[in-house]
Amino acid sequence: MFTQFKSLPALFDHFSTDEICVNYLEQHRWNGKVICPHCGSEKFYRTVKVKKDGSKVNQYKCGTNTCYKKFSVTVGTIFEASKIPLRLWFGAIYIATTHRKGISSLQLARDLQITQKSAWFMMHRIREMLKDRKPKYLAGVVEIDESYIGGKRGNKSVSIRKKLNANPSNPTSGKAGVMGILERGGKVKVRTIDKASASTLYPIIGELVERGSTVVTDGHPAYKLLANDSNKFTHHVVDHSNDIYVTGAGFHTNSIEGFWSQLKRQIYGIHHFVTAKHLQRYCDESAFRWNLRELKDFERLPIALGQCAGRLKYSTLIEKK
Repeated sequence: MFTQFKSLPALFDHFSTDEICVNYLEQHRWNGKVICPHCGSEKFYRTVKVKKDGSKVNQYKCGTNTCYKKFSVTVGTIFEASKIPLRLWFGAIYIATTHRKGISSLQLARDLQITQKSAWFMMHRIREMLKDRKPKYLAGVVEIDESYIGGKRGNKSVSIRKKLNANPSNPTSGKAGVMGILERGGKVKVRTIDKASASTLYPIIGELVERGSTVVTDGHPAYKLLANDSNKFTHHVVDHSNDIYVTGAGFHTNSIEGFWSQLKRQIYGIHHFVTAKHLQRYCDESAFRWNLRELKDFERLPIALGQCAGRLKYSTLIEKK
């Protein structure tokens, strides 16, 4: 049963205390079964902590002799060790999962009255939470395409343009590649790639697309291996170079190109610039909203909280690769 929030103020009115927030998080993270985040045991002792505002929140201690560690529902999640109240976290998640093109850290900082640095870190932890950690095979008619993120060459600084102009024959130089796989009428999955070559694309297709599916691509030469592998996939090519966008049999890649349009509007319209290092998280955020586009806004929050496990530390986020 979902709690219905018709607006952000209604959400904040409902989550008025830490006690309400913690109980809601326990319900959707553990689904009624408390599990130790340290060892996975279901044996525990429960205590209650009374906070300054008078609210009561549950705290636990593992009941196994080999562990016996204390924990709460936020341990091992994106909320661990955060000084930001859970009600503000829930508000940020609600915004990130309902705004069609997301929100910038500057705007989120103003809305929640926190620093921009905290808002930026918060949003990256939320994007990490929205990642599909248990991807299922895509099947049926599957559209595959690749795109490049990085803006036009003429809009870059003089020093960057000089470097890019050293290789004028490659229009994608200086951009980050992304590969999208979309099941017709179903979900989309996105992976960042170094280059659109057969050695890069084909293993990803084998990992995410069910054998026997009908695969639709454009005429990129990297996809020629699909035609030679008839035991795995049925391959249809839509030759865009000859101004063909829908074949006589009705095959096209318009759906995945529609997703690219939404992703690029998010990046160019809201964030303006993202580095290749963090690009996968922005793709995961956009894919989460796309995959749940048929749901109502209030239904996405509990789904997101159900996959909040996994802590992203600030040191990990900013480390140089």
